[in-house]
Amino acid sequence: MDLTRIDKRIIYLLLLLAVAIPLLTKLELPVNVGPQTEKVFEAIEEIPAGSHIIVSFDIEASSLPEVQPVAEAMIRHTFGRDLRIVGLALFSEGTAIGYNMLSSIAQEFGKEYGEHYIYLGFRPQYVSAILGMGEDINSVFPLDYMNDDWTEYPAFAKVRNYSDISLVLSIADGSLPTYWVEYAGSRYHQKIVTGLTAVMATSYYPYTESGQLVGMVGGLKGAAEYEKLLGYVGGGQRGMLAQSSGHLLIILVVCIANIAAWRKRR
Repeated sequence: MDLTRIDKRIIYLLLLLAVAIPLLTKLELPVNVGPQTEKVFEAIEEIPAGSHIIVSFDIEASSLPEVQPVAEAMIRHTFGRDLRIVGLALFSEGTAIGYNMLSSIAQEFGKEYGEHYIYLGFRPQYVSAILGMGEDINSVFPLDYMNDDWTEYPAFAKVRNYSDISLVLSIADGSLPTYWVEYAGSRYHQKIVTGLTAVMATSYYPYTESGQLVGMVGGLKGAAEYEKLLGYVGGGQRGMLAQSSGHLLIILVVCIANIAAWRKRR
């Protein structure tokens, strides 16, 4: 059999199976939890139940396949700790994404809108929004996503500014965590963590080393680590397993092709 003449469609089919099977099953991937993910997990664990945190969906739709498992794991942790979430978006594309994600996970945990979470929607000019919330969140978001006065909910009525917020969680695919650090962190001493794409993670190690960011969860690997800490198999572990099996198949095909070419020359 001449391995150099294998139909390319067979390789494509094998690659499809290598990626699809891990995504459709609940196979567990051996995961070692990194220190950055551990810091985020511990920061949320230390917050007393009933406290308020901000979850900002600073993302675009194109990055959702990678960022969604990160966001879901972190939101599940916060709801599991009985923390109250103030959701918002500083990118317009993240507005509906954030609302749908929060609502879905809240339903999973039996959490009610106005009691355990609210969603304030989108505001442009993110620098002004971040600074404005340091003085008065209600002045930046007078109404919530449903155009209701969110301060009428008793569980959130006393939330005025960052002094009432235990942690800010920025779900990001770009540079928005930098602005949270520079304006909410430096000026108002707000504690900040981030969940972001893997390609952006290296840009934020200086911030975590300096303490300006408490920690970060980067890409599918970070999501898989967080799921490991929470004790469930989700999109992070399945995504990492699909990536790994796809990479192994490509390496195997390259090795076979090189061996076949070497034998043919002989």
